[in-house]
Amino acid sequence: MSGEPHIEHRAAKPPAWRPDWDTYFLKLAMLASERATCPRMHCGCVLVKDNHVLSTGYNGSLPGTPHCYDAGCLVVDNHCVRTNHAEMNAICQAARHGMALAGATAYVTNLPCTACAKALIAVGIIRVVIFSDYHDSLAERFFQESGVKLDRLPMPRAEIHYDLASFSSARPFDEGKN
Repeated sequence: MSGEPHIEHRAAKPPAWRPDWDTYFLKLAMLASERATCPRMHCGCVLVKDNHVLSTGYNGSLPGTPHCYDAGCLVVDNHCVRTNHAEMNAICQAARHGMALAGATAYVTNLPCTACAKALIAVGIIRVVIFSDYHDSLAERFFQESGVKLDRLPMPRAEIHYDLASFSSARPFDEGKN
């Protein structure tokens, strides 16, 4: 490091595409959903407290068991039961790593099913943020009865803004060097 520190001229305001916290965490839930292993629906869940990610989950098969994409969906009463839902996987991941969830917010791509809603309530989630609904769910009723706030927000844009060429301190690496 050479010379004295100095302040460079910066833009007067953050870029227009800088997301607010709710949009940021919903986009993380969308990204988590890309790991889903069931073709009937991709769902992602991010559990957050104090703007800190505690756990993530997506709908996927149990560890060591076949994925729906490989073995087919196991459907009972119009639900695939081969996979755990995103919310259950996020709760299980938090439990495995000793994360307390009381007072946290769940950012989920879809309204939780009835069972996932009950699990979120039971672990102390106080707010659920979604951008799409889910069929045959009593989630909204149970959230209301339990005092859990449900916020429906618009689906965030499914794009990432990262312009490596415009960042003065970043250099693309030579892809031929590994």
